Amino acid sequence: MTEPHPRRWQALALLSLAELLGMSLWFSGSAVVPALTREWQLSPSQISWIAIAVQLGFVAGTLISATLNLPDIISSRHLFAVSAFLGAAVNVIFGFYVNDPSTAILLRFLTGVCLAGVYPPGMKIMATWFRERRGMALGVLVGALTMGKATPYLVNAVGSANWRTNILFVSLLAAAGGLVVLLFVEDGPYALARAKFDMSQIVRVFSNRGVRLASFGYFGHMWELYGMWIWIPVMIRSSLALRNANPELAEVGSFIVIAAGAIGCVVAGLLADRVGRTLVTSWAMAISGTCCLVIGLLYGGSPVLLLLVAAIWGATVVADSAQFSSCVTELGDPQYIGTALTIQMCIGFLLTSVSIEIVGKIGDWRYAFMILAPGPLFGVISMLRLRQMPEAVKIAHGRR
Repeated sequence: MTEPHPRRWQALALLSLAELLGMSLWFSGSAVVPALTREWQLSPSQISWIAIAVQLGFVAGTLISATLNLPDIISSRHLFAVSAFLGAAVNVIFGFYVNDPSTAILLRFLTGVCLAGVYPPGMKIMATWFRERRGMALGVLVGALTMGKATPYLVNAVGSANWRTNILFVSLLAAAGGLVVLLFVEDGPYALARAKFDMSQIVRVFSNRGVRLASFGYFGHMWELYGMWIWIPVMIRSSLALRNANPELAEVGSFIVIAAGAIGCVVAGLLADRVGRTLVTSWAMAISGTCCLVIGLLYGGSPVLLLLVAAIWGATVVADSAQFSSCVTELGDPQYIGTALTIQMCIGFLLTSVSIEIVGKIGDWRYAFMILAPGPLFGVISMLRLRQMPEAVKIAHGRR
């Protein structure tokens, strides 16, 4: 067996930093919604669409990327860097030149398109550095991008009172992420030669039974994840307002709740490499699914208890995310890993746009998050089925 490359830890640190910075664009619009609502008199539907537009943009971007096999036929580093630069530029336009919700929604859609060239290529690059401990490595990477997605809420809490200034700052972070990958990150020793264009890979990915079940687990996970990420800050703001709490506590609390997922991802990655990916993903979804059912009971109650349970939810709701991707890299065709990851994400993020809309329309925070619970239940069933399959011996070197 080939010895692990000594520079793999440096690659992990740099790529994680780049993902953190690049993915800070994702919630940059959602974080400033309170200011936008005051300035533009946003309706509840417009607030939802500012969030959903990013999801749909990401779906469109990943669909184009997967159809053209972009992560496998061109340099993942260059795709990452160019996408981060373009996303930062679009976000700057959103921050400085937009004065109406319709244009804002369009630009958030374009931001999502750009981020489709940041997230999947980053995971593919990481897979070229790690075979042993891949679950841990991808867990760190997803933990970093989770922290990145939480960053705009922190910027909104401690930054400028002018939301446009905060948007510019987040844009600069994303551009810096692109520079880190372009200048300091290389493909690892397990990188394969660039693949040939093969449109049939979009369908062929799911003819692999192991990849299909891992993807089903991922789809259940995604049904819950963004419905929680998008709306939990809104619920926290509303609940704390009922208790006359400091508004900044809601922003900092939202950052902590989402950022807790970074810890969950790392811990889950370490455990998955030791005890098995299917077990870790199943336990994470069982805990997060329970939180879906109980979090509404805390609405309007003790802020401390609400934030505590929300942080547990935040840690577990994304803890399993990297392990689904790890399964795909281990069970799929190595030549088209980038395409497999991208199409998996495309379908997963399409589902998120539905769950986000449904949660937003329920309107009563005591019950709204319960609609997310079927997702993790479906995910648990899928992963336990995968655990029983012969193909599961390929996962984590036999640690299913």
